[in-house]
Amino acid sequence: MATNDWSGVHPQAIVDPSAKLGANVTVGPWSYIGPGVEIGDNTEILSHVVVKGPTVIGKNNRIFQFSSVGEECQDKKYAGEPTTLIIGDNNTIRENCTIHRGTTQDRGETRIGSDNLLMAYVHVAHDCVVGNGTILANCATLAGHVTVGDFAILGGGTMVHQFCHIGAHSMAAGGSIVLKDIPAYVMASGQSAQPHGMNVEGLKRRGFSKEDLLALRRAYKVIYRQGLTSEQALAELEKSYADNPVMKPLIASLRGSDRGIIR
Repeated sequence: MATNDWSGVHPQAIVDPSAKLGANVTVGPWSYIGPGVEIGDNTEILSHVVVKGPTVIGKNNRIFQFSSVGEECQDKKYAGEPTTLIIGDNNTIRENCTIHRGTTQDRGETRIGSDNLLMAYVHVAHDCVVGNGTILANCATLAGHVTVGDFAILGGGTMVHQFCHIGAHSMAAGGSIVLKDIPAYVMASGQSAQPHGMNVEGLKRRGFSKEDLLALRRAYKVIYRQGLTSEQALAELEKSYADNPVMKPLIASLRGSDRGIIR
């Protein structure tokens, strides 16, 4: 961070002297920026926001009122260790979001990538990893140790159990309760969440070709329509699509599943 520019701090904001603010950072009235916080250029912190450290926030983010960012986690094992929160660039974090730092029982950090939209009342618990380009709609809740892949979408009120993996380009409908991993590209809904085909419309909007979509539909049938176990389906996909770059996220999400995939 090349500068420490406090010119955008409102007189009624409280910013710890050790905090580091990049160029053109604004901090609204009645917000609190604690020690150990670094905020990148052109980031806007609106009023009534609390940011505690150790937390690093990148460039061009907007954090709306009444959000709590970088607070210590709710894990009962947490004993005050200096764990961290890292947030990338170009994120929008809407009203009343809560994002907690990590624990030493895991990687010691919570990480959110870039270009994400966290709508109002989203909760991101300790040690979560959220990729890039995701949308977490209102009241989506991530328990501890959850991983969300790039471009995934969680509908409003979705609840994700701890240690679950949400695959890249997947989508969970509003109100879903996710107790197992959602493979890449798959649509899910229900309590608990069940698979409902590939996220074809979303993939079309992101420029996937007809050939890619056809291959993914075929892969879905291998996983869910041929009576194969997850291990058998993975072996079949690795044999048929090992050199297909579109299939790599899907194969990786199956191979890396510890909790098992939704069925």
